[in-house]
Amino acid sequence: MTAARGIKLDAETTARLKALAESRDRSPHWLMKTAILEYLEREEAYERERLEDLARWERYQLTGEAVPHEQVAEWLKGVADGELRPWPQ
Repeated sequence: MTAARGIKLDAETTARLKALAESRDRSPHWLMKTAILEYLEREEAYERERLEDLARWERYQLTGEAVPHEQVAEWLKGVADGELRPWPQ
């Protein structure tokens, strides 16, 4: 289901949006929808990572367990050398 939503833009922003839409051969509606969808994807990914970080922190506080520095350093060296290895457990 779709629903129309209104947004108030000042004249300068409206002109910029229209100019960009014309240069991309797209409608202003398409640009706004794409911008909103990209923003939501980015912010939802950030929120997932934030919650994952909080869960890791809570787990660390409960158990005191962490990945040893040597394993992290070795993993980072591999990443720098272009190796795709799983994160050390």
